[in-house]
Amino acid sequence: MHSHIRFLMPVAAAVLVLAQAPAQAQSNTFKFGVIRYEPHSTSDGITGIGVPAGADSNVKSANTLLLTIEHELVPNIGIELVVGIPPTVKTYATGSVSYLGEVLTAKNVAPALIMNYHFGDAGSKLRPYLGVGVNYTHFGSPKSPYGWQVHLSDSMGMLIQGGIDYAITPQWGVFASAARVDVRTKLVAVGATVLQSDINLRPWTYQLGASYKF
Repeated sequence: MHSHIRFLMPVAAAVLVLAQAPAQAQSNTFKFGVIRYEPHSTSDGITGIGVPAGADSNVKSANTLLLTIEHELVPNIGIELVVGIPPTVKTYATGSVSYLGEVLTAKNVAPALIMNYHFGDAGSKLRPYLGVGVNYTHFGSPKSPYGWQVHLSDSMGMLIQGGIDYAITPQWGVFASAARVDVRTKLVAVGATVLQSDINLRPWTYQLGASYKF
């Protein structure tokens, strides 16, 4: 129950801001495109009765579709809600158990709420921006080909991003951005034994797509 409440917090906050903000011409920007999710995971290894020393894992990169909406609060500052279609992330065994291959898949549900500062003025074609915010990550539908019952804890962490907007017309444009996200989870897998691991995913994300102002 608590995880569902935490999942809705960023969405509820963004909806509240948009509902209370005064109407302005072209004060909202909708972005859609692709996102590359690249973990640089580290862990304290995999522990459990019968698990050989040196057992570890590695989370692989994934691609998916990106959707965001940003509302201009004041000139140059906006609040952005980032969602998208959750990618399936895959985890492979490494170290002394690398022969096991793929050991886990899960849906990476990761909305984020970001405050951005946009450089330049509204009429500039090229506008870089920097942002800081909070990310919530839920690992849904974890599955293992070995029949383990897997639980991955949710994560709440900070993120920083930088990007560039380029206006093709007053309404349409393109963008590119990158973000560093703090994501940590505790894995517990129950099978013939109980496996545990604390994983720091340390993901970078890379975004590319089109934008529309309204």
